[in-house]
Amino acid sequence: MKRSLSLLVLIPVLLNLTVAVLSADTYSRYDFPPGFIFGSATSAYQVEGAASEDGRTPSIWDTFTHAGYANGATGDIAADHYHKDKEDVKLMAEMGLDAYRFSISWSRLIPNGRGPVNPKGLEFYNNLIDELISHGTLPHVTLNNYDLPQALEDEHGGWIDRRIVKDFTAYADVCFREFGDRVSYWTTVNEPNVFAIGGSDQGISPPKHCSPPFGTNCTRGNSCSEPYIAVHNILLAHASAARLYRIKYQGKQQGFIGLSIFAFGAVPSTNSTEDVMATQRMVDFYIGWIANPLVFGDYPDAMKKFVGSRMPSFTNHESELVRGSFDFLGVIHYSTFNVQDSPGSLDLKQRDFDII
Repeated sequence: MKRSLSLLVLIPVLLNLTVAVLSADTYSRYDFPPGFIFGSATSAYQVEGAASEDGRTPSIWDTFTHAGYANGATGDIAADHYHKDKEDVKLMAEMGLDAYRFSISWSRLIPNGRGPVNPKGLEFYNNLIDELISHGTLPHVTLNNYDLPQALEDEHGGWIDRRIVKDFTAYADVCFREFGDRVSYWTTVNEPNVFAIGGSDQGISPPKHCSPPFGTNCTRGNSCSEPYIAVHNILLAHASAARLYRIKYQGKQQGFIGLSIFAFGAVPSTNSTEDVMATQRMVDFYIGWIANPLVFGDYPDAMKKFVGSRMPSFTNHESELVRGSFDFLGVIHYSTFNVQDSPGSLDLKQRDFDII
């Protein structure tokens, strides 16, 4: 029997651990400012299950896990949230969650990636949103969390093809139109930096693009260029969707749109100039890669210098579209690293957090 991926079942345990830690330090939620939102988050493939039910088609995550790259685990059943959504929402309310951020399975809502909307998929997300609201839990929606429809990956290569910008914008339009009367917070793409590194550089996550020496066992890809192309197209797709939302929906729906970045802390190992500069390069390559275009309209100078001609460039028009295309930036933070300058890191045999 295949193991299933599950995240939602961990939430009560994590919450209990959090309560224990807060209690030990004599903190409670009442020590936070009024209006502070306590919530939790999942991604569609990790919790929904029902992978081949009611018109859903495979995503790149399905392809990845069924090829055996997740040690036999799949999301075919996961936490069975598709069938247990009411039960799960009730548990969230009992836990005291103010908000719940979930992602929409693009291939459940629009099975071919573009074109007709799947009525069953639409029904599921409408019911989930209504159920959350009825229990006083604010729905936050992520449009894409690693699980691009396999149909688009097969057709044109997914995020490494510029056509994905139009596809994503049309998909976002459906979501804004159908759910925006009840959803006020939209995250377009989750962790584009880690998605590109894992999926198009190291090949350790879908769509498993890579090339030696950076990744192994990949049948296609170019680790030297594709991560930068993927992020470039994600930023353009985000900006396009944000522009659509602001022009067509935001005035009436009064919501907010943004993007989430995987952001670790970076601390120099010593006070040496070399380690301080290396730390800044790490921040540029992992965080500035996403944040700088959104704030300033272009990539960090360090990236452009070291990546060179492999780094895509924005036209003046694209730069204007991307810059300021957010109402909020989500920060996903798990840990902090000490950074040490490593002059030999340009030897392509090393790939770790201290390589820059």
